[in-house]
Amino acid sequence: MRSRTHAATSPLCNVGAKPGRVRARITQRLTGCSNANETRQRVLESGFRTTDGGVTRVRMGLFDWLRGRGAPFEDSRLRGWRAAWAHVAAVAQDQPDQIARLTAELDGFGLADDDVEIEREMLDALRDREALLASVRASGLPTVETGHRVVRGEPCHYSAPVSMPEETGQPAGRLLLTSGRAIFVGGAKGVAAAWHTIAEATHRERDVLLVRNGRDQTYRFRCNSYGDALRAAFIASELLAGRRPPPRGL
Repeated sequence: MRSRTHAATSPLCNVGAKPGRVRARITQRLTGCSNANETRQRVLESGFRTTDGGVTRVRMGLFDWLRGRGAPFEDSRLRGWRAAWAHVAAVAQDQPDQIARLTAELDGFGLADDDVEIEREMLDALRDREALLASVRASGLPTVETGHRVVRGEPCHYSAPVSMPEETGQPAGRLLLTSGRAIFVGGAKGVAAAWHTIAEATHRERDVLLVRNGRDQTYRFRCNSYGDALRAAFIASELLAGRRPPPRGL
């Protein structure tokens, strides 16, 4: 009789069990460990727990599946950090104080290296753009050697692998930014847009967006890293600025 009662109240097979009791038992299974300190751990929120080393994120487990989320839990502080990063990344100018602030804030979270790997990459992207900005001020845009025939002898200032996520089949290829055009080589049909047909160059996370005049079409290129995206957006903006006529009276 005791074994039958235990089977009936198991959180893994009793759909009528109370949610709080089910959560406690499932959390115990997900966070089980052989050391004695584990018994003193306390669940903070939705898969987070305290340890001697700080807050550790539980990437995926049975509790995620039961709640129907299908995605790992994430520290809410990182969402705010990414929003702050986006504000800094939107302005291509020297911002050493802002980068230092973001670095200190991320370090202060006390998260494991694996949990902030992407955020570290985002910081590196800001630092790389700072270095590029200084280099452009000193000696102009960088020149990249390329053997693509579509370049037609134009100086090439950027070359990196990308995909076009909004196109059919999401073709993968290479984005080339030359003195005269933005060129995508790959897929069934490529893209070759002269700079005078582009109104704006910007980025969103790892995507570079080139907005055509009239705002009727936007080319979206997805880079392999945040660094590539910020670099491409900055170089494209510089090339656009060079193509715009000077203000009247100058």
